[in-house]
Amino acid sequence: MDIDVNQLAEHLAHIPFQVEGIYRYASNSGVPYADYTDAFPGFVFPLNGKIQFHFNGTPYIFSPGKIVHGGAKMKLDQMNFDNMNWEYILVLYRICNSEPQEASFSHQHFELSTGHSPRLIELVMRLWHVYNQRGGISRFQTEMLFRDVLNEALLCVVNRQNSCESHILFERVSSYIHEHYYQSLTIPVLAEQYNVNRNRLSYVFRKHAGMGPAEYLLKYRINMAQEMLFNSDAPVQQIAQAVGMDDPFYFSRVFKKQFGIPPKEFREKFINNPC
Repeated sequence: MDIDVNQLAEHLAHIPFQVEGIYRYASNSGVPYADYTDAFPGFVFPLNGKIQFHFNGTPYIFSPGKIVHGGAKMKLDQMNFDNMNWEYILVLYRICNSEPQEASFSHQHFELSTGHSPRLIELVMRLWHVYNQRGGISRFQTEMLFRDVLNEALLCVVNRQNSCESHILFERVSSYIHEHYYQSLTIPVLAEQYNVNRNRLSYVFRKHAGMGPAEYLLKYRINMAQEMLFNSDAPVQQIAQAVGMDDPFYFSRVFKKQFGIPPKEFREKFINNPC
C-alpha cells in the first residue's frame, strides 16, 4: 500500500505512543507460525534475506531497504523462499489514547522504501540492544531511540523520493536538449518549460551529469559538431550554425578547448589519418 510520507509524519507527531516490545526473528530461530499479527501495531525492519508475509491478503516481502508496518490483529499468512536465510526486527508500539478511526495509519498495513541506509540499520541495532537492558534509563533510551529510528526512516524515504524525481527531471530535460540542441535554447527557458527554478535545474544536472545544464548543452553541441566534421564537407561556419552556435569564432574557441585543436585542423587531421 502506498502512503504519503508527510501525512504519516504528521500522524506520528500528533499521537502519543510508546514501545510495547522489540523482537528479533531469524530463519533458524524456530519462529512459531502465527495466523494473526500481534495485539499491537508494529514496524518490521528487515536485516537480511527475504521472506513474504500477507497482511489481510496483501503480500509484502521483508527485505533490506524496506520497512513494513502492520496493524493489530490482522490476518497473517507466511511464505518462505527456498534456501533463503532471513532476519528482521519487529517493534510493537502501543497507542496511548483511543484511536477509533479505522483509516488511521496505525490500523493500516503499508511499506516504506528507505533504500540502503547504514545509519538506519545502526539505529535499529542500537534500539534492539538498549531494549534488552534493564532499568529506567534503558526504558527511557528505548523510547527516544525508537523516535530516532522513525525519524531516520522517514528522512530516507523523502530523500529517496527526491532522488527519483530529480533523475526523472534530468532524463526529461537532457532528452529535450538532445532533440533540440540546434535551436536557440537557454537555461531560463528550459527551467520555465519544466516548471523548476534555475537553481534546482543546476542542482539536478550537477548531481546526474557532473556539470551544469549550460555546460551540458554546450558539450553536447560540440560533440554533435564533431560528428558533422567527420561525416560532411560543410564549412565550419555552417556546422556551427547547425548545432545552434551563430558565432563561428566562439564555436572554434570552445571546440579547441574541448578537443585541443580548432575544428578545421581537427577535420584535416581526421581526413589525413582516418584510422
